[in-house]
Amino acid sequence: MLVINTIAELTRIVDEVKSEGKTIGLVPTMGALHDGHLSLIKRARLENEVVFVSIFVNPVQFNNQDDLVKYPRTLERDVELIGEYADYAFAPTVEEVFPTPPTEEYHFGPVEEVMEGAARPGHFNGVGVIVRRLLDWVRPDKAYFGEKDYQQIAVIRELVRQCDIKSEIVPCPIVREPNGLAMSSRNRRLTPEQFETAANIHRILVESQQLEDVPQIKAFVEVEIAKYPEFKLDYFEIADADTLQTVHSMADAAGVMGFITVYVGEVRLIDNIRYK
Repeated sequence: MLVINTIAELTRIVDEVKSEGKTIGLVPTMGALHDGHLSLIKRARLENEVVFVSIFVNPVQFNNQDDLVKYPRTLERDVELIGEYADYAFAPTVEEVFPTPPTEEYHFGPVEEVMEGAARPGHFNGVGVIVRRLLDWVRPDKAYFGEKDYQQIAVIRELVRQCDIKSEIVPCPIVREPNGLAMSSRNRRLTPEQFETAANIHRILVESQQLEDVPQIKAFVEVEIAKYPEFKLDYFEIADADTLQTVHSMADAAGVMGFITVYVGEVRLIDNIRYK
């Protein structure tokens, strides 16, 4: 596997691959890779002739600078982990990607205005900025994203629609730790005790699937989360699986999902679950 550090080299290689008529799969990441990322890369490997993985901690999608500073960076280990499955790793510096501060402004409509969009102002614009650039540079046939960041996928699909980008966006299932916690690079910041306690987030969501009434589900999850002193609930929303707008009854939408964000100590974790 070759590590690429410049846009010029990336463009040259992509042009070469395209000239050979080969299909390209792209897995955008912020590094600190784990088995969840690896599942995306393995799927890209199965479905494409050439696989690119980007490793870049994107500063413009962090509305909390402390979170940016503390985000784990493990490039050497990341490269070693994916070497068997990817052909190219694109690992540029911030100066390479943003030689000048980005000025792009995107408006993704209702899918960005709720949940993460409301909780993290500017976050999804930052996501749009980097994903648009990566899709323009790599020009993949397919780009792979994990469903833990379900709302992000909806935003990226809207970006692709607005910008008439030809890449197919491929959502991939959440990969979980043996204890049920959704795999996340941020899990590395948890103490061993917090890591085990955090597994209760998923357990509570699974138990809530036994309930049928939306207000009942909401009340159950909020009460159960509050039982853990280590937890601070940011939000729990039950929403239409397609539009991401709040539903008040299971009859309000064909697909209904629960979306949760919980602080475990200082670490912010997200998860989701399907009700129907």
